[in-house]
Amino acid sequence: MVGSWRPRLFAVRHAAAAERFYAGFERVLLALAPLARRVGYDRAEGTVALVERAVKGPLFDCRMCGQCVLSSTGMSCPMNCPKALRNGPCGGVRQDGTCEVYPDMPCVWVQAWEGSRRMADGDRIAEAQPPVDHRLKGTSSWLRVMRAKRPEPAPEGARKGAATG
Repeated sequence: MVGSWRPRLFAVRHAAAAERFYAGFERVLLALAPLARRVGYDRAEGTVALVERAVKGPLFDCRMCGQCVLSSTGMSCPMNCPKALRNGPCGGVRQDGTCEVYPDMPCVWVQAWEGSRRMADGDRIAEAQPPVDHRLKGTSSWLRVMRAKRPEPAPEGARKGAATG
């Protein structure tokens, strides 16, 4: 079977608390973005990915895809789906909500739906996710959040409206 699904069930049951925790944690990540930029994202990658794996693995049964969508999927990691479905369940979900491939495993997407109903921002489950970029497997999604939400400032001469000569 793919990983242990028990941590995922805990995370789904406590999705609202995990969502609140992550909102605060994201503020910490964004506050650390200037430090990560100074150190260099490439240099920080190994250490940050190691810490991220140590935290998210036991809590969410995280597969370290590098493109975390836990906050959009009720704290159920869709990468645990044996069919690697990223945008909802397959047509083979059993009537009791278990996986067609592993009948003793709850369907990742049934769990995602249940977790999303507990979250304040739970409607995000309806947003289509882009396909997985397998080149990012094993990399830190935390650093990716830092880069996306705190981009590097443009050089002085490249700022919009700056005089060039």
